[in-house]
Amino acid sequence: MLKLTAEETEFRDAVRTFFARDYPAHVIARNKAGQRLTKQDHIDAQRALNARGWLGVGWPREVGGTGWTPAERYIFDQELELAHAAAIIPMAVIYIGPIIAAFGSDQQKADWLPAILESRSFWAQGYSEPEAGSDLASLRFSAVRDGDDYILNGTKIWTSGAQWADWIFCLARTSREERKQQGISLICAPLDLPGISVHPIRLIDGSDELNRIEFDNVRVPVTNRIGDEGQAWHYANVLLKNERLSYAHIGSKKRDLAKLLEEAGRLPANGGGTMDRDPAFRLAHARVAARLAAIEASILRALRSEISMATAAALKIACTECAQAITELGIDVAGRNRLPMLDRGEADWAAAAPATTPFGPVAVQSYLFERAQTIYGGSTEVQKNIIWRSLAGMAR
Repeated sequence: MLKLTAEETEFRDAVRTFFARDYPAHVIARNKAGQRLTKQDHIDAQRALNARGWLGVGWPREVGGTGWTPAERYIFDQELELAHAAAIIPMAVIYIGPIIAAFGSDQQKADWLPAILESRSFWAQGYSEPEAGSDLASLRFSAVRDGDDYILNGTKIWTSGAQWADWIFCLARTSREERKQQGISLICAPLDLPGISVHPIRLIDGSDELNRIEFDNVRVPVTNRIGDEGQAWHYANVLLKNERLSYAHIGSKKRDLAKLLEEAGRLPANGGGTMDRDPAFRLAHARVAARLAAIEASILRALRSEISMATAAALKIACTECAQAITELGIDVAGRNRLPMLDRGEADWAAAAPATTPFGPVAVQSYLFERAQTIYGGSTEVQKNIIWRSLAGMAR
C-alpha cells in the first residue's frame, strides 16, 4: 500500500476537504442514490475541479495542468471515487488533452485546451469502426487531401459521449502503406459540421451513451490534424496507454467492496444469521479484496516509472477481471432484488420497483456494464497479443 509522506498526507486531507466542502453536493447526492448524471452535472463537477486547478490531471503545468506527482494523482483519483464524486469524463481531459499538449501546434493548444478545462467543449473519441473495432489498424475511415482541407468519409461506432460532444478526434487513413499501422492520421472535427450525423444507440437500461457517427464528405482544414500526417499510430498508442491505466479505479473498487459488506449485513444467510457472516461469502469477498490489493501495488509501481505497453496491457486485463469479479459478487448479494432493469435517469427511479432495494437494479446494471470492459480500450485478446509480442522480443 502507499505509505504517505507528510506532504502527501497534507495533500490528501486537502483533497478530502475539497470534496466534502467545495464540490457540488447535488452531484455527490445523485451518484450515491444511483441516479444517472446529466451533462450539466458533469459541467458543474468539472468546473469546480478547474476552479481549484485540479482538472488538468496528466497535463503539463504550462498549459493548465496540475503538475502532480504520480502519488498525488493516485491520491486524488482515490479520494474522488471514495467521495462518490463524478468521474472526470476522460475523452477530452484524460485522452486527447495530453496528446494536444504534447504533439499539437501552438494554435491548437491555444484554441482547444482552455475550452476543455472550462468545460466549454466536450470531446468524443473516433476510433472504433463497424469492421475495425479491436483491430484498430484495419480502419477504413478516410481523409483525402483537397488543397488546404481534408475530406472525411466513413463511420465511427460505439463512440461514448458523442451525444454530448462538441468535437471529435478521429483516426483516419490518409494513405495506403505496406504496413496497415502506417498512413493513419489524427484529425479533429466539430460535430456540428455539415455532413456529420450522430445516431445514439439505445442500450438495454434505456441509456444512450454510445453512438454511431456518419461522415459524408465532411470538409475540415488541414490545421485540424494533430502532429504529422500518417504518424497517428504513435499518438494513438500513447493515448491508449493512458486510457488503459485509467481503468484502474482502485478507489471505486474499494468503495464497492465496502458497499457489498454493508448490504450483506442486511440480508439473511441460508444457514441463519446475516449474509456478511456466511463463510462462503466472506471467502469470496476476501479473494476479490486480495486481488485488488495486488493490483493496487502494481499500479503504484507503474505510476512511479515509465511503463511499457505490455505492462499497461497486463494491468488493463487485471483491472477488467477484478471489476467483473466485484460485480459478480454484487449479483450474488442482490439475490431476488436483482430482477428489475430500471431507467435511472430520474431522482425517483427506485419508486418504479418499491418491493426491491435500490441496490439490486444498480448491481445488475453494473454487472452488465463491466462485461464491456473486456472489449473497450482494446480487447483482452489484443492485450494478450501485446504481452506475447513483448515476451517474444525479450526471448530473442
